[in-house]
Amino acid sequence: MDRMSPISVLVRNETGVLSRVSGLFARRGFNIHSLAVGETDDPNVSRISVVVAGEPPVIEQVVKQLRRLVSVIKVSDLTDKPRVERGLALIKVKAEPARRGELLQLAAVFRARVDHVDNDCLILEVTGNREKVEAFIDIMRPHGILEMARTGQIAMARGRGPMADYWAGGGPDQPEEEATYNLARTSDPNWDGEQTNAFPEREEK
Repeated sequence: MDRMSPISVLVRNETGVLSRVSGLFARRGFNIHSLAVGETDDPNVSRISVVVAGEPPVIEQVVKQLRRLVSVIKVSDLTDKPRVERGLALIKVKAEPARRGELLQLAAVFRARVDHVDNDCLILEVTGNREKVEAFIDIMRPHGILEMARTGQIAMARGRGPMADYWAGGGPDQPEEEATYNLARTSDPNWDGEQTNAFPEREEK
């Protein structure tokens, strides 16, 4: 069975960047398990968190291909790094009054929240790593899941991880974490295709 590898990608926050990333996965046939994207504390930069199913050579190829994309700032494979990983699921489950107590007890074990109570159903919210979320979903299945929505998994390295070098203003300090800084100004009609750093104030002195 392929292992699940979380990959964190910093990209320039611009129109079309997500379609370029997802298009790469489609063209290369990489198996995406989940994908989440959102702004960082810098409004010019977004973080794409993608979980890819594959053996180490496949994941290595994913990282290399991502680093070649225009607008990708930095890519980090977090598979073997200490990290915090979270996802969220909303689960609407059958809950007749006679069975509601059992469901609430199960929810308490997983520290799931009750977001809505109706006459014959509950909406439960569970957060955690992939294993915890999927275990809770499996526990709820026999009770009758009526509807479910999940976010993609997001992950962040513990301590001063490889992404922290970017925010500190320095360049990458490990060869395997080397950034491409492919920040082409695609909105500039005079851009000639050269890979440039859109954040010169963050370049190494």
